[in-house]
Amino acid sequence: MRLAILDVGSNTVHLLVVDAEPSARPVPAANQRWDSPLLLHRGRNNEITERGQRLLIGVIEQAHAVADTLGVHDLSAFATSAMRDAAGIDALLERVRRSTGIRLQVLDGADEARLTFLAVRRWFGWGSGRLTAIDIGGGSLELATGLDEVPEHVVSLPLGANRLTREFLSDDPPRRSDLAHLRRHVERALARHADRFSGRVDMTAGTSKTMRSLARLAGAAPSSDGLYVTRTLSHSDAEALIDKLASLPAKERTRLPGVSARRAGQLLAGSVVAAEAMRCLGIDSLLICPWALREGVILTRHEWILGA
Repeated sequence: MRLAILDVGSNTVHLLVVDAEPSARPVPAANQRWDSPLLLHRGRNNEITERGQRLLIGVIEQAHAVADTLGVHDLSAFATSAMRDAAGIDALLERVRRSTGIRLQVLDGADEARLTFLAVRRWFGWGSGRLTAIDIGGGSLELATGLDEVPEHVVSLPLGANRLTREFLSDDPPRRSDLAHLRRHVERALARHADRFSGRVDMTAGTSKTMRSLARLAGAAPSSDGLYVTRTLSHSDAEALIDKLASLPAKERTRLPGVSARRAGQLLAGSVVAAEAMRCLGIDSLLICPWALREGVILTRHEWILGA
């Protein structure tokens, strides 16, 4: 069975197509990304502008066409923090449905954390024991911890790398005072929830492009080495990367290994979130998980279809 997930995020609109069979892992068949208009086209009242809505509909139409060409049996579409934070979202969702035929579901932060946790649990298996997952997106940070496939505690905070860059780091490279202000903001936001994630944890995993990029900068294997290479990020490396990235303008960061032009501007904020999350939760090092939210949605959707 060929399934597709369309992820409408803060940075990209991402189409992931997989072949999924009973009792088998989903095998990627295609992967395509488009720039997301959701953060670049906002009005004064935080509504998505007319131009932004037209661009979004155009991208969804393109993704739908690609899925049809690839013979997708089932296409599901969801959006995350960039859309759930926007004003007038119900009208936009209806416009998307009328224009494209796609019913776009807006996930709340808790569901985003739970689905990501499911993907991480399936990737590492039951042998990972009590697990904590940290997911740094463009608009939000999700934390989840637990012993089973359904986490015991989840939290979603507005600490995404793109969001924080826009709110705190307007200069390129940023002023030290602005960077210090950002660190205090992240620390305060995390401190209110740290107790829920304290205690014994057997494994901590980081997901998302931001985490993968930071690990690559810290010396982890490149993506060309495949999914099954062990990749880690230590707290000390995350701290060192803050200083390194803060000294470079975004254009120069693209010369670093694993840093794309799309992510270069926001990677510093991402490193701050990673370092502060690890410090607040007492994490010395974490494993990088190649599966994240999209895979969690696919796993859930596949099981629902098989059980229908």
